[in-house]
Amino acid sequence: MINNIWLDRIIHMALEEDLGHMDLTTDAIVDPETRGKASLLAREKLVLAGLPVFSRVFTFLSSKIELEYYFEDGHLVPEGERICFLSGPISAIMKAERTALNFLQRMSGIATLTRRYVDKAGSDRVKVLDTRKTVPGLRVLDKYAVRMGGGFNHRFGLFDGILIKDNHIVAAGSIAKAVALARENAPHTIKVEVEVEDLAGVEEAIQAGADVILLDNMPPDAIRNAVNLARRRVIMEASGGINLNNIEEIAQTGVDLIAVGAITHSAPAVDVSLELIA
Repeated sequence: MINNIWLDRIIHMALEEDLGHMDLTTDAIVDPETRGKASLLAREKLVLAGLPVFSRVFTFLSSKIELEYYFEDGHLVPEGERICFLSGPISAIMKAERTALNFLQRMSGIATLTRRYVDKAGSDRVKVLDTRKTVPGLRVLDKYAVRMGGGFNHRFGLFDGILIKDNHIVAAGSIAKAVALARENAPHTIKVEVEVEDLAGVEEAIQAGADVILLDNMPPDAIRNAVNLARRRVIMEASGGINLNNIEEIAQTGVDLIAVGAITHSAPAVDVSLELIA
C-alpha cells in the first residue's frame, strides 16, 4: 500500500503545479454546482496501476466525487474497456482530470512494461527487480507500480540496504575491506550486497562474506560461470544491460534476481482517457 501522508504530499504539489490559484477555463465556463458523470477508458491493452492515486486526486479537490471501479490494480485491462465511472461536480472533475491521468498513465505504463519483462523471463524462480532509477519524488509510486506488474522492489533508497558498488570498493581499497567495514558498522540484520564485474570479484566477495552478489553488465555466459562458481553459497543478481531481448537467456543462467532499470526509467505512458457523459 501507499503511505497516505506521502501520497497527499505528492498530490498537493502536483495540483498546485497545474492549478495554481485557479482554472481559468473551467471557472469561466462551468457552474461549480453542476453535477455530471465521466468514464475512464483504456485506449490500449494495459496492466492497471495507480487507482488509489487517481481517485485521491479527485477527492482531494471535492469530497462529493464518487468513483465506481470495474477493475483493480494489477488487473490486465483489454483495449476499449471502461476502467471506472465517476460522478460529482463537473468543475472539480475537470480540474483534477489531467493530474489524475498523468499519475495513472505513468504508473500503469510501469506496471505494463514490468509485466512484459516478468512474462519474458519465463520463470517463477527468478525475481524481476526494479532499481533506484525513478522520478525524484515519485519513487513510492514507481515502486508500487512495479509490484502491480508482478515485479519486486529492490532497496527503496540508500537507507534500507547495503549495496557496495565500484566506487565504494575504490574508496575502501578492496572488496574484502569494503565488506569488512560494512559488517563492522551496519546493523547485524542487514544483508551485504556487493557489485562485481568478473569471476575474480565473485570469488573475493564470497570469501569476504557477502550475502548477495550483483553481477554488473556481464554477458550470459559469464553470468552462468559466476553462478556455477558461487554454488548457491550466496544470492546472485544480474544487472546492467537487461532488455526484453536478453532477459529470457539471463533468467536461464541460474541467477536468483534480475534488476531492470528500464521498467521505471523508460516505461512509456499508457493511453487512457476521461470522457464526460452528456
